[in-house]
Amino acid sequence: MVNNQNKKYDLEDRTLDFGKQIIHLIKTLPKNTVNLTLGSQAIRSGTSMGANYREANETETKKDFCFRIRICRKEGKETIYWLNLIIEANPELEQRIKPLLQEATELVKIFAAILEKSR
Repeated sequence: MVNNQNKKYDLEDRTLDFGKQIIHLIKTLPKNTVNLTLGSQAIRSGTSMGANYREANETETKKDFCFRIRICRKEGKETIYWLNLIIEANPELEQRIKPLLQEATELVKIFAAILEKSR
């Protein structure tokens, strides 16, 4: 994949950056029982995409590769769900979270395209 500056953009780096952004967001949420639960779930799903993508790159069979990419896509969709609930619980953070929602949506689309091309 190539970005606008004609540099190769590694999906492993992109998913790592996304996971880091999720962690930084969750660390800034007001401390309460709702945010603790939502934040914990968002960290799990938001960081799982990168871990599963790395595992997909190490698989030996096409079937296992597709299985891992499906998990990446599923975790991306779940992350979108949790981020929307975080916005519901913290509407003042909506503008800060919107770029994360956009990135999660793009990652889901990328994983869907990888799956489609792998068939």
